[in-house]
Amino acid sequence: MAFLELRSLVKNFDGLRATDNFTLDIAEGSLNALVGPNGCGKSTLFNLITGVLTPDSGEIRFKGQNITRWPPHKIARLGIGRKFQVPAIFEELTVRENLIVAAKNKSQQEIIAEILAQINLTKDPDMLAGELAHGQKQWLEIGMLLAQAPSLILLDEPTAGMTGAETRATADLITRINRERGMTVLVIEHDMGFIEHLACPLHVMSKGQILKSGNFTEIRNDDEVKALYFGQTEAMANA
Repeated sequence: MAFLELRSLVKNFDGLRATDNFTLDIAEGSLNALVGPNGCGKSTLFNLITGVLTPDSGEIRFKGQNITRWPPHKIARLGIGRKFQVPAIFEELTVRENLIVAAKNKSQQEIIAEILAQINLTKDPDMLAGELAHGQKQWLEIGMLLAQAPSLILLDEPTAGMTGAETRATADLITRINRERGMTVLVIEHDMGFIEHLACPLHVMSKGQILKSGNFTEIRNDDEVKALYFGQTEAMANA
């Protein structure tokens, strides 16, 4: 039994099939990346997992429970956390206060200190979140997820708008979270340099389905993937 089981998920929007019998297993404690062009169904898939959308057919099982038609708040309480492309932080609060709000009733002092160190914001805990650089805002939102202690984290394009240095630091942060905290992580991303740095299993999505799965090198060298998503060999090499 997989930690997260996605079975034959179908979701239609006015005749457009966003997910088409989508099937994927995610192992507990693993780090996986999902790539594909805009409109292939990636964000729809996250909306199905988190209960924002209900599939027309198919099944979602998490920790052995069928959560297919659960409401979002109940799914979140079970241990699934999601980060959106645009940072959802409280800009009028300090970095520390954002983490305190996210931690809720947990033992705050120790948790906050650990998270500040992990997201590399120990120098800025009393800065207003709205004054942080874009990449730091993204890290703060990841920290807010950590404060909620989910067992599965869904990251939707976590490096959007980042510099190259911020992107590399984010890849390092995600791999540390996976390795040190044992959290299961599923990432949606377009930046192939970031994906390569993650060094994790990679799944390519096409027309609502998984086209290919493998490691970065296997996917990068796959002719079908290059033709459909990344153009010719030189485009892939420069991605």
